[in-house]
Amino acid sequence: MKSLQQKKIYIAYDGECPLCKNYARLIRIREVVGTLELIDARHPSDLVNEITLRGLDLDLGMVVKIEDDFFHGSDAIHALALLSTKNGFLNSCVSFMFQSKNTTAMMYPFLRGLRKIILWLMRIPMINNLDKTCTKH
Repeated sequence: MKSLQQKKIYIAYDGECPLCKNYARLIRIREVVGTLELIDARHPSDLVNEITLRGLDLDLGMVVKIEDDFFHGSDAIHALALLSTKNGFLNSCVSFMFQSKNTTAMMYPFLRGLRKIILWLMRIPMINNLDKTCTKH
């Protein structure tokens, strides 16, 4: 079994959504947990293929992968809150707001709706990963 420091944590997020992009770039994971890799879900990757094959809709939420475990939508935000540092204003707020799984589940539909409105206003199409053919690269 790998120690926590050897774990690689992946976040698949919408790189064209300003809300998603800024959240993914500003979140800080505690060093003891492992290393973090950000994956823009709008670009082909092995992780996006794996997410699609698992039937996880990236338009309904970002995905966090920790080893073989996948967390989607509110579960992803909750997992990140538990793994994040408390350093800095944003990380402290995120950790406080999303440390409760129930609170996260109640707030997440609002955040998802806000993303949808932002994309519509910016004329950015949805990702539609479940409607696309997976391509290995």
